[in-house]
Amino acid sequence: MFSVQKWKCSWSMVTTVASIIVLVSVVHLFLFPVAPSLDYFSARQVQYKCVPINSSLEQSTDHVWENKPQGLNLDHRFPTDLHNGVVYRNAPWKAEIGRWLSGCDAIATEVNIVETLGGRRCKSDCSGQGVCNHELGQCRCFHGFSGEACSERLNLSCNYPGTPELPYGRWVVSICSAHCDTTRAMCFCGEGTKYPNRPVAEACGFQMNLPSEPEGVKLTDWAKADLDNIFTTNGSKPGWCNVDPAAAYDSKVLFKEECDCKYDGLWGRFCEVPVESVCINQCSGNGHCRGGFCQCYNGWYGTDCSIPSVVSPIGEWPKWLKPAHLDIPSNEVTGRLVNLNAAVEKKRPLIYVYDLPPEFNSLLLEGRHFKFECVNRIYDERNATLWTEQLYGSQMAMYESILASPHRTLNGEEADFFFVPVLDACIITRADDAPHLSLENHTGLRSSLTLEFYKKAYEHIIEKYPYWNRSAGKDHIWSFSWDEGACYAPKEIWNSMMLVHWGNTNSKHNHSTTAYWADNWDKIPSDRRGNHSCFDPAKDLVLPAWKRPDVTSLSAKLWSRPRENRKTLFYFNGNLGPAYTSGRPEATYSMGIRQKLADEFGSTPNKEGKLGKQYAEDVVVTPLRSENYHEDIANSTFCAVLPGDGWSGRMEDSILQGCIPVVIQDGIFLPYENMLNYESFAVRIREDEIPNLIKILRNINETEIEFKLTNVQKIWQRFLYRDSILLEAERQQTGFGRVEDWAVEFLQQSDDDVFTTFLQVLHYKLHNDPWRLELAHLKKDYGLPPECLIRIK
Repeated sequence: MFSVQKWKCSWSMVTTVASIIVLVSVVHLFLFPVAPSLDYFSARQVQYKCVPINSSLEQSTDHVWENKPQGLNLDHRFPTDLHNGVVYRNAPWKAEIGRWLSGCDAIATEVNIVETLGGRRCKSDCSGQGVCNHELGQCRCFHGFSGEACSERLNLSCNYPGTPELPYGRWVVSICSAHCDTTRAMCFCGEGTKYPNRPVAEACGFQMNLPSEPEGVKLTDWAKADLDNIFTTNGSKPGWCNVDPAAAYDSKVLFKEECDCKYDGLWGRFCEVPVESVCINQCSGNGHCRGGFCQCYNGWYGTDCSIPSVVSPIGEWPKWLKPAHLDIPSNEVTGRLVNLNAAVEKKRPLIYVYDLPPEFNSLLLEGRHFKFECVNRIYDERNATLWTEQLYGSQMAMYESILASPHRTLNGEEADFFFVPVLDACIITRADDAPHLSLENHTGLRSSLTLEFYKKAYEHIIEKYPYWNRSAGKDHIWSFSWDEGACYAPKEIWNSMMLVHWGNTNSKHNHSTTAYWADNWDKIPSDRRGNHSCFDPAKDLVLPAWKRPDVTSLSAKLWSRPRENRKTLFYFNGNLGPAYTSGRPEATYSMGIRQKLADEFGSTPNKEGKLGKQYAEDVVVTPLRSENYHEDIANSTFCAVLPGDGWSGRMEDSILQGCIPVVIQDGIFLPYENMLNYESFAVRIREDEIPNLIKILRNINETEIEFKLTNVQKIWQRFLYRDSILLEAERQQTGFGRVEDWAVEFLQQSDDDVFTTFLQVLHYKLHNDPWRLELAHLKKDYGLPPECLIRIK
């Protein structure tokens, strides 16, 4: 349907509308760009399509309705497995959840949603130093700029105030003896040098003291600049700012080894190659990534430039807004086109993503001093993707998937959930990057600084948007990716759903469990934090950590290695604490769990030359880094899942290599544990049972072991961020015609991944959380028969 109301407008307005009408005439024929040879969008969606009808319980296949049911008898229709789980889409869920998903999620239909595209303008078009949010008519200013029109230039110092003893101030990551770019608090060579834009990061600009012992390390003297060397043009001295890369690569000149290329957007030993920086969704093809902040093209906005305005070409709209019927209203006062309504068919759950001010996301990316911080990828000299080992990269992966999902909506009135994108992984890793981040106001506690960011985001959304109060925030979603998850969430947002990696219910460990003092939250006063637990299984969800796409492991199908090839009974490789060389010195590290395990079953001699009291040849508990870590796990039947400074990535390592996880952390939930039926694929051991661990495992019969291994092999993709990886694969092919080996490997996978599992959880919660009855008056179309809706009968 296309309708046009009465118009009071200029001829320019008529011309604009006429062009829109021409485009609308082909509204169902949106001309996509030439499709790539590999259909990434279809590959992303295929994992959530309905699958065949029931088969027998013994085959552990999915239960799906062929047609909409006339009435539901879920208990009878979907019986449980050996451990009271119900299988849906290859995964054993807790019985009630699995039955609802089998009977209802599988038959959900699309509903008609009206999306409104904004047309509000910003003052002075943000002075060219920001992006206009066309929904609110407010500027989102780039790093170093502020004000209503982004016209105020900030002075972000690289250094703390100097003293006679420390002329450049006390140490901070941004400390600078050369030229400080005060829009970003970053240090460069500056004018007058051959390479003025070459970074002079941290130790590069200061003198180094030689070690006092033969095998010692050099120490930086933060009180003494090393300008004579870094600015030298004498090739026999260790220079930097005037060093020619070609001459240095040919060893014709010296250079200072402490100088390197830490900042994003530059590549090469001498930062001589400009490359693409990392932005959210790489600006969706509708903008330029400037160091982490998307500078959107005209008419586009949002953190990833994915939201069109009324002036954006319809054919270029994102896939989650296509196809659409358009309705163009008019502003009766000015005749200006202020918004555009587009009716789109979508499946619930629908997620509204707040376009927060950039200090909560984009500025944190643009201003980071180490290119690897808080991101899951960087780009090399070919602008090819290099995936990182950053476990916290999951936060970025999830954010990107939500923004590009067909479950995203711009209509807050129709939304089922509201995502608040605060990137705490960037806040914490950047806490001591520069003086303007104000860590000193929080007595050095990164946990306290991060809490303040979340509180400010909360204050922003309750001031600017009407959605929080309708449920007291219960339909809002926040992401906490750091070691202890939402332990330091401000009390004001605790009603909401928390996405975390650390599911500590505080039933046993009711205090901060990290051994790193700066992340400890025990000292945060209750008037800021409240007295909430770190995790509430009734409302929150633990998500898997990020794991780098490993083509070798995937192509070798380590996850599918059969039982007879898994010769090691039990495996753990990691830091075992102070009893071992290079072990963490704190007795409280891992809450002492790793230390207890090593004391009983250590397979590597400790500092005293002792093995574990119950050492066995088929049990590996070692701190020695393995050269074939994934192979070692794939050769094991059971693998330990133990905490570190909070969560660790051991659950993901186990599942992705097909090993049965053995969880030892009392009262602390693992990924999806309040949703999936862990007894069907994992083993839980109480901390006080550690001395009996191996005896317990040896007593598990072969039928049970095979049953658990089979289930691990069915759910392993639910611990991969496949959707986010395929988004990047699509960008690489569209932008560079490049199809890397990792893209090919992931395109071959089709089972549900992290993001699809997340959507399934939301769909279940949408119709089964009791508080949803409070919103019954909204009378939305949910695309489900009445029997599936939350007890509104």
